[in-house]
Amino acid sequence: MMKRLTLAVATATTLFASACVQQDDSHPVAKVLPTADQVKIKLPDQAGAKLAAVGETARWYVATRDITRTLNGGTAFVLVLVHTIVQFPPTSTDGATAVWGPHHDALDPAEWRLTVTELADGTYDWKLDGHSRTEANAPWETLIDGNANGDRTGSFHLDFDAAERVNPRENDGRGQLDVTYDIPNRALDIGADGVEDRDGTPTAVHYDYGYDEAADGAGDMVFQIHGDTEDPGTAAEEVTLRSRWLATGAGRADLRARSGDLAAEVTASECWDGTFGRVFYADSANWQPTEGTVGACAFADADLP
Repeated sequence: MMKRLTLAVATATTLFASACVQQDDSHPVAKVLPTADQVKIKLPDQAGAKLAAVGETARWYVATRDITRTLNGGTAFVLVLVHTIVQFPPTSTDGATAVWGPHHDALDPAEWRLTVTELADGTYDWKLDGHSRTEANAPWETLIDGNANGDRTGSFHLDFDAAERVNPRENDGRGQLDVTYDIPNRALDIGADGVEDRDGTPTAVHYDYGYDEAADGAGDMVFQIHGDTEDPGTAAEEVTLRSRWLATGAGRADLRARSGDLAAEVTASECWDGTFGRVFYADSANWQPTEGTVGACAFADADLP
């Protein structure tokens, strides 16, 4: 879902950059929004890794890397682009509130503006609004709104329904997403309520994501889905994937699927070494044969939340 809105943010940022003249005195909010380097993802790279039997690249390492890069990267994209906009002088100011825009180019079906307000507690509320240029008197709608703190922590909310109304040509997502970030402690939490079409039938899906990264590059990721994942049947299952890894890259992923239309809880585990090759695999449903030894795992136990 997050990828769908980043195009709108990128378009808005490009327009602000082309409409403004860079100057040295950026808005004070620029000092509390993180930079590209500060939100850089440090997940171990699979380059040079030896798909999956013992010794071959662990599939859930790949899944962990893909999920983390998508969600962490989407969060970083939003923060960095808003940070980029406020490097330019605002179009107008009114007391503690500054506005960039509205801006659009000749071929853009939407128009954009960014509003930042300094609050009494020293934090900043910000929001990116848009409205359609293809409909007469289209209202302004908030696509993203957030709060940024001086300690480089903060939160923001993304409205994919609003993005769809403002610019349906470049957005096809539905739902809401909430992000809380802590840059100094390398922590990120995301909760998403969305709607997916399954054979033309709208299905409610909720995602929870937590990410913590140590200073040395070790990490811990939990990704949980609440939604209908089992066919036949329409009841919502709960699927949890937890992945942990050391600074060396060696790690372990554990999965649990339960409730909904599942007759019984299913668990599975996979471990990989420093070259991301599988060293252990086992599951309770006989999806694949058990391989390797659990003693080779970087973490001894599943420890699922």
